[in-house]
Amino acid sequence: MYLFKQKDTLDRHLSTARKNGKRIGFVPTMGALHQGHLSLIANAKENCDVVVCSIFVNPTQFNDPADFEKYPVTIDNDILQLTDAGTDVLFLPSVQEMYPDGLTVKTHYDFGQLETVLEGAHRPGHFQGVGQIVHKLLDLVKPDKLFMGQKDFQQCLIVNRLLKLIHSPAELVVCPTLREPDGLAMSSRNMRLNPAERQNALNIYKALIYVKDNIHIASFSEILNSAVNQLKMNKFDVDYLSLVSVEEDGTVTFPKEMSSRPLYLVVAAKEVSSGVRLIDNMQM
Repeated sequence: MYLFKQKDTLDRHLSTARKNGKRIGFVPTMGALHQGHLSLIANAKENCDVVVCSIFVNPTQFNDPADFEKYPVTIDNDILQLTDAGTDVLFLPSVQEMYPDGLTVKTHYDFGQLETVLEGAHRPGHFQGVGQIVHKLLDLVKPDKLFMGQKDFQQCLIVNRLLKLIHSPAELVVCPTLREPDGLAMSSRNMRLNPAERQNALNIYKALIYVKDNIHIASFSEILNSAVNQLKMNKFDVDYLSLVSVEEDGTVTFPKEMSSRPLYLVVAAKEVSSGVRLIDNMQM
């Protein structure tokens, strides 16, 4: 595996691959890798000739500085995992390398309604930061395919919108959420949970299953309220637990009843004792 820390050396390496007709698959990450990330690498290997992974904890997408400071960093282990997974290239830049002119926002992306609901409503500025770093990485890597996980449901919608805004030819490939044997969605933030908190975090998955099992029994509002109350009783601060559909234009709607369009349950909640905010989603 090649490891690059500078943009120019990565660019030269990938330019050669492109000239040789190689198809490039790209997996952007913030490190603290787990099997969910490695499944994205595996998907990229199946569909592309050269697999590039980036590890960069992007400061502009953290609206809470404390969350940025606490984000787990496990670079040595990440490198071992990526090597074992057969990754071809790792890009490991510094903040200065990615933001040579400072962290001030230079471009505003028109994400429309997506930036005002769910994660957008609870994390102001977050998606502008995501847009900044993904745009920079896409311009650098110029991938044929971009691989992301379904767990970051709204982020996938944002990136799909970004690809259209910047007229990128890259194809977004959304891969299924990987879960632990007990159902908890794999997440780097799980590393910040002690055993008791990790067990409590499973209640998020239980809430998703409860809604899925009961969605035809009562009204959406009754089922959602019941699930929220269950989470609150288990010491979660719930930002949202919502049933949504994705429209053809990429926006989300909040239907009150079943329809022909796929329905997703999305949740964000903070495990109170740890202060760790977790997200998850499930298609109904």
